[in-house]
Order: sequence, then C-alpha cells, then structure tokens
Amino acid sequence: MSESKPLYIYNSLSGKKEVFEAINPPFVGLYSCGPTVYSDVHLGNVRTFLTFDIVYRYLSYLGYNVRYVRNITDVGHLLDDSDDGDDKIETRARLEKIEPMEIVQKYTNGFHDTVKTFNLIPPSIEPTATGHIIEQIEMVERILANGYAYEVNGSVYFDVKKYAEKYNYGELSGRKIEDQLEQTRDSLEGGNEKRFFADFAIWKKASKETIMKWPSPWGDGVPGWHLECSVMSTKYLGQQFDIHGGGMDLKFPHHECEIAQSVGADGVNPVKYWMHGNMLTVNGTKMSKSLGNSFLPHELISGDHELLDKGYSPMTIRFFFLQANYRSTVDFSNEALQAAEKGFKRLMNAIELLQNLPKSDKSSIDINKLIQNSNQSMNDDFNTPVTIAYLFDGVKMINSINDGKEEISEADLTVLQKFYNDFVFNILGLQSETSDSKSNNVLENVMDVVLKLRSQAKENKDWSTADLIRDELKSLNITIKDSKDTSTWDYE
Repeated sequence: MSESKPLYIYNSLSGKKEVFEAINPPFVGLYSCGPTVYSDVHLGNVRTFLTFDIVYRYLSYLGYNVRYVRNITDVGHLLDDSDDGDDKIETRARLEKIEPMEIVQKYTNGFHDTVKTFNLIPPSIEPTATGHIIEQIEMVERILANGYAYEVNGSVYFDVKKYAEKYNYGELSGRKIEDQLEQTRDSLEGGNEKRFFADFAIWKKASKETIMKWPSPWGDGVPGWHLECSVMSTKYLGQQFDIHGGGMDLKFPHHECEIAQSVGADGVNPVKYWMHGNMLTVNGTKMSKSLGNSFLPHELISGDHELLDKGYSPMTIRFFFLQANYRSTVDFSNEALQAAEKGFKRLMNAIELLQNLPKSDKSSIDINKLIQNSNQSMNDDFNTPVTIAYLFDGVKMINSINDGKEEISEADLTVLQKFYNDFVFNILGLQSETSDSKSNNVLENVMDVVLKLRSQAKENKDWSTADLIRDELKSLNITIKDSKDTSTWDYE
C-alpha cells in the first residue's frame, strides 16, 4: 500500500475525521445502500453511488483489496417508509398492471444502464433482498431470542425501549430516546400494534392481497426494509466491517435501525466508519418532484427539461459532481453546468497534449509537489474538488511546456503521464469523450484550409481578412493562437 500520509475519513458516528485503519488489512469491506427498484434512478442516487465509486477506486489505488457490496431492494420498502404503508414495488406493479418482479427487472436494468453511463465500477457483490429471505428470518429469530423484539399478530417489531436500556439508540443520528417518549401516547391511539412510537417492523404480516410474501415462524409476511442491509452487509463482509455508506437521508431511521438490529442480534456494532453523502439543490432550492425542479439522468443528458438550456454529457455531469465535496450540497444551475463543461474539456485537451509534449534534457517544473498535493487532498476524506484544483495546476504546466515556456525531461514526462492516467481516469473515473472520428477528420481538414487562407492573407498584409477569419471562428467557439512561425486552433 501507499507510503504517503494516512487516509482520513469523516465518520458520521463520531462526527469528525478519523485516520482510516482497516479491520483486517489489506482487506476492506465497503457496503453502500443500493436502489429500491420501483422507479427510475434519480440524480440524488447517482451522486451517492458516485461517491462510493470514488471511495472504491481510491482505496483500490492505495493497494487495499476492496470487497464492495451494494444491494438491490426488491421487496420490503414501504411506500411511506413507515410500518403501515404499501410496498413500493407492489404499488407500482398494480399501477402498471404487471407482475412485481417485472417491475424489479425493468428498473434494475434501467439502474444498471444509468450507472454504466456514468462509468461507475460494478460492485463486487450485488445481493437482493428476495435472495436472502432465509437469512433475514434467522436474524429476526436471534433478535427475538435476545429479548429485543416482540411478535404481534404475525408481525415482529424491534423493541427500541428495551434496546435503549443497554445501548445508545440514536448514536448515529444524534436523536435522544427521551425526546420521543412524549410522542408515544398519541402515536399509539387507534390500535397501533407497536408498544412504542420508535419501534419498527423487522417482519411484517402480509395481507391476503399481497403477492410478494414468504412463510415464516410467524406466518406469511415480508421482511422489514431496514433488515436486509443488516443481513447482507454482515453476511458478505463479516459481523464488523470497515465502511458503510449512503445518502444523508438514510442516516435516520434506516442506518440507525441497522445498528440496532445487528447489535440486538449478535451484540456487535457492525460498522467502523459511517459515510453519508449530501443532497442536491437546483438554483438554491431543494430538488423535488413536487416543485418541478428534479431531473432524471436522461433529461440532464438530453436537455429535455424546461429548466435546462441544453443537454450535458455524462462525463461533464460526473465532473460537475466531483467539483464538490461529497458532504456538501450540490446546486444545479445552467451556469454551473456550463462552467463544468468548459473545465472538463480543458482538462481533456491538456491530457491529449500530454501524450506528445516535447522532451528536454532536464525539467524546469516540480511535478513531485503536484503529485504530493493531489495524494494529500484525496487522503483528506476523498477531497475531489481540491484534487481537481491541483490537476488544473498541472494543466498550466502542460500548456507551458507545450508553448515552450517550460521544459520537462523524458523521465519526468513518463511520471506525469502516469499520474494523470491514475488520477483522472482510474481514481476520478473520467473518460475522454470524442465525437465521431470521421467528423473530427473533416473538421481537421477544413481548419487546415482556413488557417492556410488566413496565413496567405497575413503574408499579403491583408489584415482585415485575417482578422475577419479569426473573429468569425471565435464566434463559433474556435480560438486561433498565433505564434512566431505557425498558428494553431482550439475548440471550446
């Protein structure tokens, strides 16, 4: 593994950055909550999955053997995230008049297409809730046996008050059990099966109309939504593993309940480092369907939305997300997206130049400092925006070398090329986006003709024609750069 300074991770459990120390190095267990496959994946999901794609990539770059588990929720996620709603997948199946598992397959396929579009590495294991019903029933049985759950009319509820007698329910979210006590009486009026407001279902009795249900010691039913992640994370990563990630909205109740379930079943706090990504806003306002300001990924790519001036490439969107720390909100605006588009093109143009830079006997630049700074920024809780800023410091170096203002040795050039390949493509996961090669060749040939005509105009001292060509090209976002002996062009 890398001998650089240690990696720091912001741990939501402690509320501070901590030095990362793997439980069983060089193995690292990484778990991220995946999608509930009842609708198209939204941009908030994409940002969360991108965050842990970066974590996966960087830990692998440091030399760790990472097992990345990201689940598919295909049953048990209730419509209002309470214990009394309808299953999201069954509800969508009734609306579309097809089988629930057709819904699951349709939106799982769509999810895979989306993450592939944004160049997210597939997880090591992608388990499903329906594929682990037996293990979920077994965990419910262990929780019951330890006295932290109770059964009512075929449903099983986690006993939060009993758990809180010994453990700190609320340690992740900062919520205090005492603050919830006064809500209990009103919440339980009307025959609610739960003994306490904060209790949650770990097994829910199924109605006769329910299609997706399984036999259990308590009758036919479905697992609670929180249960699947406790089961699948510990099955594949061990009773205690290194990193658990998800969106900020999952901190409570989902992740809080995961901790309680695992401790209630096996007496072990399952996760060493909890990581949470932040939310999205649009022009400073919370992104939501009700406000009409939410985008699906394909809308952002096509530009087919009333709030967008144009569409943006998947890599521009990925680059845009990476310009903010994962714990910060990201605000969408046309101006911000267009700035990201220009920045991404500038970075890719520099990398293209990097492949054919002129070499000298010695270097006049310090590439070691650039590499050291970039490593340190990634070691500071995966700080991609600062890393990108350092990469643009390197872009200035590349342009200076290309213009003959600085020099680089062959050995240093090899190191610089490897550095950009590692950080831009392997760690940040960006990809070069080139348009059709035939179109590129035609444009190159046309520009050769235009530059020759302009050169002839300058030789004939026809400055007005030379300036007209330059200005007309500039209006098309094509910039002419004149040097002593030749002229070059660049498209922004």
